[in-house]
Amino acid sequence: MKNINYNCAKVLMMLFILTAPAILAAGKSKTATYTSRGNYNSADLIKKIINYNVSAEAVCARAAELAKAEAEKAEAAAAVKRAMRLAAMKAEYKMVMNTALGMYDIMDLENEDLSLKAFEYAWLGYHNLLKQGKLRKSDLLTICDFSQSSSKERMYVIDVRNKKILYKTFVAHGINSGEEYASSFSNQEESCKSSLGFYVTRKTYYGVNGLSLRIEGLDKGFNDNAYKRSIVIHGASYVSLRILHKYGVMGTTFGCPAIPSEVSNEIIPLMKNGSCFFIYYPSKKYLAQSPVLNSL
Repeated sequence: MKNINYNCAKVLMMLFILTAPAILAAGKSKTATYTSRGNYNSADLIKKIINYNVSAEAVCARAAELAKAEAEKAEAAAAVKRAMRLAAMKAEYKMVMNTALGMYDIMDLENEDLSLKAFEYAWLGYHNLLKQGKLRKSDLLTICDFSQSSSKERMYVIDVRNKKILYKTFVAHGINSGEEYASSFSNQEESCKSSLGFYVTRKTYYGVNGLSLRIEGLDKGFNDNAYKRSIVIHGASYVSLRILHKYGVMGTTFGCPAIPSEVSNEIIPLMKNGSCFFIYYPSKKYLAQSPVLNSL
């Protein structure tokens, strides 16, 4: 409304500028008559301007109509753009899922006890991170399926290029995430829980657990405190068949995804420096709100 009133004011000013010379000229020729009669009044000039043939209200109404038409045109264009974007996203998602299914079948992952859902989500996140340039080492995808019991070999190191499993091994979860099964997850410091989501691997170092691999959480709100919490991949003697047979349950950690010591010196150098690492669990909240999964 402020813009329309401003435009109306501009129209009236232009009318004044265009008509004033003519009206003044006409008034000049009658000056003597007005003067002699003593009836000349500046209001006569104003009346002529106000009674000009062009209606200011009509001009304002027309301006409003044009503004409305332009707004409707812009909204229609935006709607078309949104529809095209949605169609492109659906097509891309279908392509990703078809590729995931093909990979799943070729590697016979069902017989390796990795669920199709776990792999589909892993492949979708891997695809999104690859597209965003977050992965330096694109030929490797590691999946920890925490929907499985810790007594199962539930960590899969996959060679994406050659479509094969390089390693399938045990992996521990946080002590406060559960005993045999992990069911509770956290991004908070000192929670001693595992964090769901996608990570990118960073550099290795030697610590109290020997060769260890730093990982950076990429799912904000779910695992982005991993670096601050010192969540790393490392070898552990308590993640082994010996411990499982002795105590009937696998060892747990302060939140780190620890793997058996006998394979850690092989797996960690393979994974380091920019590969995709994914911890899966069928959490409705995570799957619906994951920044990585929902970034097509």
